[in-house]
Amino acid sequence: MTKKGNTTIYDISKKLNISAATVSRALNNNPKISSKTRELVFAAAKEMNYKQNRLAQALKSGKSKNVGIIVPYINRNFFSSIIRGIEEELGPHGYHVIICQTHEQMSTEVEQITTLLDTQVDGIFMSISKTTNKTEHFRKVLKEGKSLVFFDRKLDIPGVSSVVIDDFKAGYLATEHLISQGCKRIAHFSGDLNLEIYKNRHDGYISALEDNGLKVNPNYILTTLSSIEAGAAAARELWELEPKPDAVFSASDYTALGAIQELKKIGVKIPEDFCISGFSNEPFTKYMELPITSVDQTPLRMGKIAAQVFLEQVDSTEKLTIEKKVVLDPELIIRNSSNKGLKINA
Repeated sequence: MTKKGNTTIYDISKKLNISAATVSRALNNNPKISSKTRELVFAAAKEMNYKQNRLAQALKSGKSKNVGIIVPYINRNFFSSIIRGIEEELGPHGYHVIICQTHEQMSTEVEQITTLLDTQVDGIFMSISKTTNKTEHFRKVLKEGKSLVFFDRKLDIPGVSSVVIDDFKAGYLATEHLISQGCKRIAHFSGDLNLEIYKNRHDGYISALEDNGLKVNPNYILTTLSSIEAGAAAARELWELEPKPDAVFSASDYTALGAIQELKKIGVKIPEDFCISGFSNEPFTKYMELPITSVDQTPLRMGKIAAQVFLEQVDSTEKLTIEKKVVLDPELIIRNSSNKGLKINA
């Protein structure tokens, strides 16, 4: 009698008086095996506490059915929603995910990619850290024949697919909306402009100002961290300027929230005196006493599409020759922090 948890296909075959090959085919849902035999095999496997050896399956099929997901931070709704989207799309295909976070450190990113490759993942999904300035570790993924899909933050590397939103258009839409509310001195809280997403949002902001005949004031553009504290500090800095700005497009909802809290402390009326638009449509933005206008990045959809791109690659006979650059349209969600109910042509 075998020990609990150590049952083999040979034990099942002996119990049912069928060949081990038939048991193996039944457990792997081979269409050549009748449904009646499959039901008998699965029932016996459950009764005998049979556990399939995933490593053995991987060696046989060449697929581990594991994928890695690397994000800067897990505790941001945007990234957790993308992870959910990937899981929901890949789960029905038998894939499991291994989640890693870099804390914005390229050195950690390199280590995690090495570890994931050592565990024989079939592919890696990732959003690069803001300190990433080399590509060797990404090329290593391709060299080992694995699929690599960037989402949100990316680098342009031949053979690597990506799924992003149109950050330029998002920055343009948010700024244009502020202009439509009568704002003419619009500031911008930018993230690290070395990251393409923040550079594109910044460029969209600049273009919207110029297209509407408004001057770009360099003093109104502040580089900030994505935090409430950074937003409060940036708001204080803006309020010392003359002339004072009358609106801000923030590349982060957290920074926008900090600015709102700070400005309300000093008696600034929002949106009557000052309009604010954020970015990411974090859950808290719609539940605030003063709901915050924000750009929705559709992270769940982004994750699902990234997973679909991966499945196209691994199911293709040509493998990594499939390369897709998917750019999703952003949506501006207008709320009370910027909505004066006006529509002005500048």
